[in-house]
Amino acid sequence: MIFLEQINDASPGFRQALLKSEKRRILAVIGFVVFFCILGALRIFVLGSAMSLWGLVVAAILIGFELTLLGAVTRAIQSGKPVLWFLWYSVIALESLLPTAGVAFFSSTRLLQDYRPLATPWVLAYCPLILLSVLRLSPGLCWFSGFASALGYLGAAFFLGWRFNWGAQGYTVTQTAVLYFAALLVGTGILAAAVSSEIRRHVEDALREVEARAQLKQVEHELQIARSIQQSLLPKLRPQIPGFAVAGWSQSADDTGGDFYDWKQLPDGQWVVFLADVTGHGIGPAMLASVCRAYSRASFNGRDNLATTIKNINHSFSEDLTPERFATFVAAVVQGGTDQVEVLSAGHGPLFVYCAADKSLQFVNPQAVPLGVLPELDSGVPVQLTMKPGDLLLLATDGFSEWENAGQEEFGTKRLGEVLRRVSDREPEVIIAELYHSVRDFSQGTPQKDDLTAVLIKAL
Repeated sequence: MIFLEQINDASPGFRQALLKSEKRRILAVIGFVVFFCILGALRIFVLGSAMSLWGLVVAAILIGFELTLLGAVTRAIQSGKPVLWFLWYSVIALESLLPTAGVAFFSSTRLLQDYRPLATPWVLAYCPLILLSVLRLSPGLCWFSGFASALGYLGAAFFLGWRFNWGAQGYTVTQTAVLYFAALLVGTGILAAAVSSEIRRHVEDALREVEARAQLKQVEHELQIARSIQQSLLPKLRPQIPGFAVAGWSQSADDTGGDFYDWKQLPDGQWVVFLADVTGHGIGPAMLASVCRAYSRASFNGRDNLATTIKNINHSFSEDLTPERFATFVAAVVQGGTDQVEVLSAGHGPLFVYCAADKSLQFVNPQAVPLGVLPELDSGVPVQLTMKPGDLLLLATDGFSEWENAGQEEFGTKRLGEVLRRVSDREPEVIIAELYHSVRDFSQGTPQKDDLTAVLIKAL
């Protein structure tokens, strides 16, 4: 029951492939037997051969059993249910018995008795049936078919009077020829087994590739959904802050990323603008970034000052992180109608502060360690900025400064500051676009390896 076990224990895809291959094999066997019968009928009715019509009857019975198996295999393909085991082995037995019966009972009686198992067309029917067993994709069954055919042939020859006896003059031609034919049938079965094994390997590899592609397509589909959800969480409209213009932009290195930015108006009328960068990029950091965003929006409630709020965010967020994960975080509180901006960075930096009056650029370093590094965050003292018209505050993730060109040279914070100074008179969205294009041109076509996120606050 080797073949039956291979079908029932195989994966659904391979089981379908085996059944479809068996269906083709059955059709090929039926075609061969019909062709064999046509040739026999021509010999009998046209050429007047002394072949027995009973051979055609036996062939017709075999075709009937093959059609029965064909129906069972077709139903199994449609329903996914296994084929009854006795149908497989009944047909296997009949296929090997057809040429055996032909050699034993339907060989020409005009030949000498010793030559009857040799000079009959029935013996040629063994090989096509053995070779067609290749389509069962079962090396063991091919072996079985070859040995069964050889034993059947030897049995038919014995029935016709063949004996392997040692005589005074040695072995006769017919004695060795029958054994030679039997050995060829065994060899044909071995050859069929080797071919079947190779075909089976290729079919399994092809099915694995198809399944892998299907799984990859499903993963890509799910990642696209995750990306659309993550993108939908980013703010769509500029915050309307008197005296300030704010813009944000993000582009992940993969379908999903670990960066996010957001803004929220507090109950006292102030606006808080915040940005975070979770270590890594992909689906895991993206999930953590969404969690961090949720904690941030819930924590910025107007009751606590900036330092206390970031401590609360760290306390909640650190409980969800594994030891190797953390997130840099920066928040800026903007009071509309004034020139004051309060900034506090937890491991995120440097921050870029551009002064339009003297065209100077200042780098502000973090005031605290990243979120998730310590259970209790010592947030430090926020930085108070006085921003005059034309002044800029850039919050950007390290994907900009660390993007390397073909020579493995990073863009760096210095170049980023120079671009910021050069385009400082433009709208915030245009400034961010110029930053991105400058970094991309510098990269000389190297792939983006880290997420890019930037928020620009410009005093009007």
